[in-house]
Amino acid sequence: MSAPAVTPEPLHLVIGEEELLVERAVKASLDAARLADPQTELSKVRVTDLTPPELIELVSPSLFAEGRVIVLEAAQEAGKEIAEAIGAYCKAPSEGVVLVVVHSGGGRGKLAKELPDALRKAGAKVTTCGKLSKPGERESFVKEEFRRAGGRVDPAGLAALIETVGSDLRELAAAASQLVADTGGQVDEQAVRRYHRGRAEVTGFVVAEKAVTGDRAGALEALRWALQTGVPHVLIADALADAVRTIARVTAGGRADPFALAGQLGMPPWKVKKALAQSRGWEPEGLAEAMNLVARLNADVKGVAADGGYALERAVLRLILVRRGR
Repeated sequence: MSAPAVTPEPLHLVIGEEELLVERAVKASLDAARLADPQTELSKVRVTDLTPPELIELVSPSLFAEGRVIVLEAAQEAGKEIAEAIGAYCKAPSEGVVLVVVHSGGGRGKLAKELPDALRKAGAKVTTCGKLSKPGERESFVKEEFRRAGGRVDPAGLAALIETVGSDLRELAAAASQLVADTGGQVDEQAVRRYHRGRAEVTGFVVAEKAVTGDRAGALEALRWALQTGVPHVLIADALADAVRTIARVTAGGRADPFALAGQLGMPPWKVKKALAQSRGWEPEGLAEAMNLVARLNADVKGVAADGGYALERAVLRLILVRRGR
């Protein structure tokens, strides 16, 4: 017999300016609501785009008893009327509705500043998401990120990570998660230094070189770093296309002398030699499919695909399979 679902808190105050923590607090409210009702719907609206009648409509009980999470963003910007409407609602929240009020902690008007107190008095669950400005706070955050990811970091590794990444929580969280995935969970200073050395050197051409030579793990790791460090999707796609086309052109020249072939193709000799080495393992049919693949990828990263990063990963994996004749 399954345990009865826990009714989620009807009011939640998320207060502070640290974006990552705010996002997680909002997601936690939604997750809690969906434990009780998997069909719970999420609605987000900025308070400055909301009128009191619209608020009443948003938080009115559903005729079909459907669960809803309503997130009011930037509540510190609320005007007098909407602030009063939010305060009045908090005194008698609707059944089946979770209201999440996101507030920076400041505010322009008197009532906007007083909203957090009104929610506290109404019994709202409060999650504080203030900036982590002290070194000790950031260290605690990073340790917790390693625990969340299922790993641990030693003191030297922790210091090295904060030293190299800085104070941005989103980047620290991403780095911690990736280090756990790459190391099996036990992270030390050497792992951190290796991680950042590889990260700094990654370009679209590194991704392409590993992909066309069949290095699946290396290609995916390089792609992750390239995306995380902001290498544009189009540049990675262009590098993949250039690598495939170069291999196709060089292999079409047969066993000609690399220097002679370089003259015929209008390429530098070093590029021809490199492409000849990369061509091992490629068959004509595979190269033909790879050419079509990189052509589609070019369109995908320019807007056809909903997610350019996913399109790149899918293309890299497919290139590796095509090279193996699968």
